[in-house]
Order: sequence, then structure tokens, then C-alpha cells
Amino acid sequence: MTVPTMTPEETRAHAAFVALMGALSYPGRRRALGVPPADAFSAIADALIDLEVSYYSPDARLRAQLARTGARAAASQLARYHFYPTLTRADVAALRDASVGSHAFPDDSATLIVGCDLSPHVDDESFVTRLRLSGPGIPGAVDLLVGGIPGSFWSVRAQVIHYPLGWDVFLVSEGQVVGLPRTIAVGVW
Repeated sequence: MTVPTMTPEETRAHAAFVALMGALSYPGRRRALGVPPADAFSAIADALIDLEVSYYSPDARLRAQLARTGARAAASQLARYHFYPTLTRADVAALRDASVGSHAFPDDSATLIVGCDLSPHVDDESFVTRLRLSGPGIPGAVDLLVGGIPGSFWSVRAQVIHYPLGWDVFLVSEGQVVGLPRTIAVGVW
């Protein structure tokens, strides 16, 4: 009997998927994607998107990579998956229109994949946002330092999260991912 084996591409997508699910199950904990940092967004795309979903990215180079998955490019307010290697203030303003789902279909919400720095220099206060995470999957609370994301993102996220409505967010840094499901309270301090 022949045992099926995964191709290298399938193995990579599977490892990324396991890391993403672990990141949502244990919010605030870093999970290795198992790929070089330069391949993180394409590995996540291979794990999450296919012919049946839509995506948005303001980054032209990444859009070209995402197109090869066969998924549909869509406007930000319609896309199921949003990819931001770098999140700008203008992107944050546009995120107000990203889908948060509905009470009948909360799973129609957008999933955001956001590049950041999970090991910022703590002496550069203007660059660092200090977060305190609490909620399901976190015993007590977890503190997280995040660089490279405009502070306005956290207030927009707080405004749109009304469980079960809201976004699930993956923070991506140097081949690692941290999950922030919509069930998690994020305090900025």
C-alpha cells in the first residue's frame, strides 16, 4: 500500500496553517510559521486563501503573489482576507469599512494579516505600542510590545468589535505570527 505524501508546497502550507490556528487558540503567544521571514505572507496566503475567497492588499508586489493562489482580488470593504505587510494611517482609515460579519453570518467578517515588529526597541517610545491582552485562551493577561502599527488601529479595532462581530487579526513579524481573535480584549497602555 502506498502512503500519500505531501508535496513541499503542501507541507509549507500545512505548517503555516497549524501555526495560525495555534496563534488563534493561544492569543498573544508567538508561533513560528516555519518559513524564512521574506516568505511569511505568501505562506499565510497559501494556507488561508483559495479559489472560493477574496483578498485585498494595498501592496502591489504582494497582490501579484496573492493572485497566483487563484483567489479573487476585491475592494477592501468586500474582501474576506486583508494583507498589509505595512499598515499605514490611510489603511487604518479604510479598515473602518472592512466587513465585521453579521449576526446571522459572523464568519463573513474580514481576517487581517498585518506586518509589524514584535521585538521593537523599547527605548523608542514613539515606535512601540504596549498592549495588554485578556480573554479566552489567555490565563490572566498577556502584555505584548508591538512596533510598526499606527496607534489608531487599536482604537478602530475596539470600535468595530462587538462579539460575535469583528475581525480576527494575525500580527506577522520575522517569520512568526501572533493571533488576536475578536474575542480578545486589547488594552493599550
